[in-house]
Amino acid sequence: MVKKSLIRLRMGGEDAHYGGGLVDGAHMLKLFGDVATELLIINDGDEGLFKAYDNVEFIAPVHAGDYIEATGEITHVGNTSRKMVFEAKKVIVPRPDVSDSAADVLEEPILVCKASGTCVVPAKCQRKK
Repeated sequence: MVKKSLIRLRMGGEDAHYGGGLVDGAHMLKLFGDVATELLIINDGDEGLFKAYDNVEFIAPVHAGDYIEATGEITHVGNTSRKMVFEAKKVIVPRPDVSDSAADVLEEPILVCKASGTCVVPAKCQRKK
């Protein structure tokens, strides 16, 4: 059975790292880490450890005020390893051209980042078989 997880979060001004309110790509990796942790807890009853990313692609910019939906799923379960894939999509964008508080829900979410990686849960820590 494939396990899935989703986190939705608004990028705030404190997340902007570059000019123009641009959020650094590392913030997407942090979200993927949180998704991975939840998946490991669901699957194994333990937070486990993120071992490595196999691939990371930054596809579109993220700005302060954007709502990001980060998803992940376990694609393979080994004895201690868990292979996972992740996507981050922009689902809501601010509309400062309309007013300071205007925003639009995107009809079609924008893929901003995708990645794959491997996490490990030591056998002694696995509580769900």
